[in-house]
Amino acid sequence: MRRDAVSPYFAALKDVRNYFALLVLLVLSCAGQQPNREYLMYAGTYTRTASKGIYAWRFQPSTGKLTTLGLMAETAHPSFLAVHPNHRFLYATNEHENATEPGNTITAYAMDASTGKLILLNKVSSRGVGPCHISIDKTGKTLVVANYGSGSVASFPILPDGRLGEAVSFFQHHGSSINKDRQQGPHAHCAVISPDNRFVLVADLGADEVFSYRLNSEKAVLQANDPPSIHLTSGWGPRHLVFHPNGKVVFLVSEIGSRLTSLSYDSDRGTLRELQSVSTLPRDFTGVSTAAEVQVDHSGRFVYASNRGDNSIAVFSVDPKNGALALVEHVSTQGRTPRNFSLDPTGSWLFAANQDSGSIAIYRVDSESGRLKPFGGLVKDAPEPSQVLFVTGE
Repeated sequence: MRRDAVSPYFAALKDVRNYFALLVLLVLSCAGQQPNREYLMYAGTYTRTASKGIYAWRFQPSTGKLTTLGLMAETAHPSFLAVHPNHRFLYATNEHENATEPGNTITAYAMDASTGKLILLNKVSSRGVGPCHISIDKTGKTLVVANYGSGSVASFPILPDGRLGEAVSFFQHHGSSINKDRQQGPHAHCAVISPDNRFVLVADLGADEVFSYRLNSEKAVLQANDPPSIHLTSGWGPRHLVFHPNGKVVFLVSEIGSRLTSLSYDSDRGTLRELQSVSTLPRDFTGVSTAAEVQVDHSGRFVYASNRGDNSIAVFSVDPKNGALALVEHVSTQGRTPRNFSLDPTGSWLFAANQDSGSIAIYRVDSESGRLKPFGGLVKDAPEPSQVLFVTGE
């Protein structure tokens, strides 16, 4: 890794750390004044077995108390969820593996803040097979979906009443890579909107590329960027990505290669350049494992990645001087196949969704070290959980 290439993006991180330290104190102060404040927490699921759809809880971050609300909406395979910026609407992918099954849609709901219940607004075609990830832009006017099975991306207008219009942009990816079992064609796995709301980055597992699109949020229209993509190491299979709080670095997890990669991000051009790549697995691991999710804490000091097979969360520190990644620890998720995990809005808690063992594990986050400490028992109210999403109601 070129350390001099990374350091400019982290030169002000010390000041950012001071800022977030003050912010944490303010949050704690507010928590002291409102000790019973709660958030809604939703879980997307696969409905192959006992699950019926989207489940919810109330979560009290000051104590870690979790109150089950039950099934909020009955729907098929709501594998990924996203909340509107106004916190009044929720959207879910209905993911199916082939075009002959019913589904491959995106469903829009209105949220009842008092009960957590989801009220169906409408449903539209995702324009592809296996919609597995959605993002909503900062204006709340555009939704973007990544269709894994068919390797495509589409954008949709969000109407003032929360309903979705039909797709106004569609791009079919092309390409393959060296893993003949997993990469015989394109597989778009996430579509993430840049912090400045000008670009959409799409990680494609099958093509080993991250595509870049320009976003016109007013019209909900995407346009291919120039250059259109960056090619990563063949066979790694890029899956999910997240922006550092400074907006100048992207952390990308590759599923097949079990790699965590940092990339510099040019916000003017919407382009990426690789900086560093590290394994997400323990050095002595010898089994079969695939990486799944990646998250960065609010301060930008720690990055987390999940391993399915090793069934762990890998914790990495981010060097404040040059942005270099260093392993902190691996923590068991206490279950099988941690497809997704999420940090709560305070950054003090991490919830890991173990898809194949039907459980959600809860951890306290140490703000100084980034380490995770298991808290309480496993949550088993949502069979086949695929994602955890928090809604603050603000």
